[in-house]
Amino acid sequence: MKSLELLVERIILSSRWILVVFYLGLAAALALYGFSFLLKFIKIASNVMVANEGDMILAMLGLIDAALVGSLIVMVMISGYENFVSRFDEAEADAENKDVSFLGKLDSGSLKIKVASSIVAISSIHLLQVFLNINEYTDTKIVLLTGIHIAFVVSALMLGYLENMMSKTKKGVGKG
Repeated sequence: MKSLELLVERIILSSRWILVVFYLGLAAALALYGFSFLLKFIKIASNVMVANEGDMILAMLGLIDAALVGSLIVMVMISGYENFVSRFDEAEADAENKDVSFLGKLDSGSLKIKVASSIVAISSIHLLQVFLNINEYTDTKIVLLTGIHIAFVVSALMLGYLENMMSKTKKGVGKG
């Protein structure tokens, strides 16, 4: 019976490697998004002399938005891999003079807060773009988008509050 239990535990532990498929898929999605970013940038660069200030601001906000989404993808890939699959080999990286110490700094709670913060930032940029083009949107849509943004903000604040409570609880348990 113990050998069956050991087999089940090995299968469950090994199944974490299935997550690699998701992280590789995110890497491929990031490459596609990077290509899309380059196309947007080329379009903006080609119109820089004829675009008015408002259009340039909207274009820059679009690029910032894309950069935040790309950073979010990288953060999820690296943190997810580090937390749930395997640690990056720091000894091998040191041999290549690469510092990877920043990679494992996010636990799942910190990752949730960073993802929520990134979503709030992306939502803020999108909402700013809406406000800069306010006459292209109905009042109902503006109220709805603002409400969604407020929901993201409240969710991020609640996640931060809960993570703070959990870290205090963990510190309190460690002392006793």
